[in-house]
Amino acid sequence: MHLLRTLLLLTLATPVFAQVQTESPDVRVEKNIDYLGPDRKEKADLYLPKEDGKKHPAVVIIHGGGWAGGIKDATREKNIGTTLALHGYVCMSIDYVLAEKDGKNVAWPQNLHDCKTAVRWLRKNAERLHLDADNIGTIGGSAGGHLATMVAVTGADLDPSGPYGEYSTKVRCAVDLYGPADLENWKDIAALRKSRKDAPELYKQFSVLTHLDKDDPPILILHGTADTTVPVSQSETLAAALKKQGIEHHLEIIEGAPHTFHLQPKQKDLRPMVVAFFDKHLKGKVESKQ
Repeated sequence: MHLLRTLLLLTLATPVFAQVQTESPDVRVEKNIDYLGPDRKEKADLYLPKEDGKKHPAVVIIHGGGWAGGIKDATREKNIGTTLALHGYVCMSIDYVLAEKDGKNVAWPQNLHDCKTAVRWLRKNAERLHLDADNIGTIGGSAGGHLATMVAVTGADLDPSGPYGEYSTKVRCAVDLYGPADLENWKDIAALRKSRKDAPELYKQFSVLTHLDKDDPPILILHGTADTTVPVSQSETLAAALKKQGIEHHLEIIEGAPHTFHLQPKQKDLRPMVVAFFDKHLKGKVESKQ
């Protein structure tokens, strides 16, 4: 009886978090969209909200994996796509070119070009998708957070020539989940195939901080204090740089969260914050207090 009472008290004292949402009958998923052209193996998945006769804003979801791994339909990406589609967003979770772990291919800047091409593809297909082409954002985790932010802050000098070159790559906001930002002062990146010492200009171009200016769109940064892969100082440095440039931003530090969490880590349900951020910048709604 004493043990039963103790277990009951522990249960009552432990926060209960909703099951991680990765699918819903109210979200239609279109798999393996050929968004880069017939000669490319990388595909995309669409998460589509219920049709209501209205145009919906869109979000490109970019997976992580050290620019050398990861997939478009991992748990984090499905959680993000389902969550946002349930709140009226057309979501596109993409695969993009990766640095082959046993090869010598250099994925940069083609990986960024692929992410920007996803934005163009959404605009090209706006009518079919009932999409508001003026309101597109990005979100990504880890290396995907880096790329999601890079889409938001880089200019035409890092735009691909095609496909769909007649469409803009500009986005209105970005959500960065624990992505590195100051690549010049962090560590050598295997996916770049060169060291910082041997290729300082490459690392400068690869760094988010290089490209910031006052006209960049708002950025929400999420990072856990228990992250041992990308130190939280990377996000703190980014937030300081955004503040210096006068760019609207918010840095949310999640106490105890490790690297690689989705929108429902056990430490805090981040869905209200992320949805409110996108609602403010893609739907024009007032952001709720967090």
